[in-house]
Amino acid sequence: MKTMSILAWIVALLLTSCCVGCGSGTEEAAKPTDAPTEAPTEALAEATQALQPSPTGAEATPTSEPTSEPTATPTPTPAYDENGMYYKCPAEYLKEREGVTYGSYVHGTYHSDYCGRDRGYTVLLPAGYTTEKKYPVVYLLHGIFGDENSFAGDKSNKIPVIIGNMVADGLCGEFILVCPAMFAASDETVQAPGFTGEAMIPYDRFPKELVDCLIPYIDANYSTVQGREGTYIAGFSMGGRETLYTFLSYPDRFRRVCAIAPAPGLVPGVDMYMTHPGSMTEDEVRVAEDVTVPDTLIICCGTRDSVVGKFPKSYHELFTKNGIAHTWYEVPGADHDNNAIQSGLFNFLKAIGDGK
Repeated sequence: MKTMSILAWIVALLLTSCCVGCGSGTEEAAKPTDAPTEAPTEALAEATQALQPSPTGAEATPTSEPTSEPTATPTPTPAYDENGMYYKCPAEYLKEREGVTYGSYVHGTYHSDYCGRDRGYTVLLPAGYTTEKKYPVVYLLHGIFGDENSFAGDKSNKIPVIIGNMVADGLCGEFILVCPAMFAASDETVQAPGFTGEAMIPYDRFPKELVDCLIPYIDANYSTVQGREGTYIAGFSMGGRETLYTFLSYPDRFRRVCAIAPAPGLVPGVDMYMTHPGSMTEDEVRVAEDVTVPDTLIICCGTRDSVVGKFPKSYHELFTKNGIAHTWYEVPGADHDNNAIQSGLFNFLKAIGDGK
C-alpha cells in the first residue's frame, strides 16, 4: 500500500508538470486556491465597466455565464452627437425586415404653367396608403444633372427601406415622398444643366414652380395634410442648395427643412467647377422677425466630401452670423455619397409625424 501511494504521488506530480508546460511559456503556474489573488478586484472592475455607457451610446448586455468561445460583437446603434443627431444612419434601418411592407415609386406628370409644359415627378406612397387618411408630404430634391428619377433609380440609397423601417418602429409617421424634376426650364432641348451661371438659372426658378404649380397639384391629387403643417422639404447637393433657397424664399411654407451637402452658389463663391454669381447676397440670407420659420432646419455634410467641400459649413456659419436658427452636424467619413444622404434623411424623418 505504501508503494502504491508513492506511485500515485509521482504520477500526480508528473501530470501537474505537464499541465504547466502546456502554456505559452509566459504564463505562471496556477496559484494555490487559498493564496490571495487579484480576481475579485478584476471582476469588480469588469462589473463596474459593464454598467457604464459604451463609447457608442449602446447599452451593454450582460451575459448569464462566461463562455470560452469568442462571440461576434453586435453592431451598436450610433451615438447621438451634441445636437441630438445621429452621426450615421443606424445599420439596422438599412436592411429589409420580415413583416415590414415597403412602398414603391410611381412616376407621374403634371402641367407647369410656370414652365409652360408638362413636367415629371416620382412619388413614393406609404405601403398602406388610403384616401381615408391625410398624409404629410416630403419634397426631396436631387443633385445637379439629375431628374425626378434620380432617387428612385438608385437602389443603393435604401430610401424606401429606411422609411419603411422607421415607420414600423414608430420613429416617424407615414408620409408621401415626392421627388420632382428640379431643372425648371421652359425648353430643355434648348437649355440644359451645366457649370455656367446661365445654366444655373432654371434651378433657381424651381422654388416658385414648386410653390405655385407642383404643391397645388399634389394636394389636389393625393390625400395630403395641406399647408405649412404638412409640408416638408429636403435636398442633396444642388437639391440641398435649392432647399435652402426655397426656404429663404418661402420661410413660412415649410414645417421642416434639411439640406444635405448643399452645393455652392446660394451666395457668390468660387469652386473647382465655376464662379458662382449667387442666388442672393450674404446680407439677403435672412428671415424677417415676424415670419413663422420651420420647426426644424438641418444642414449636414460628410467630413470627406470631395465635391462641395467646405461650402456646407460656410452656410452654417453664415446662418449663424445672420441669426437663422438651425442644426449643423457632419457625417464622419462620408463623401458626397449615400452615407451622407442616409444620415441626413434619418435625422430629418425622425421629426415627421402624421401632421402633428
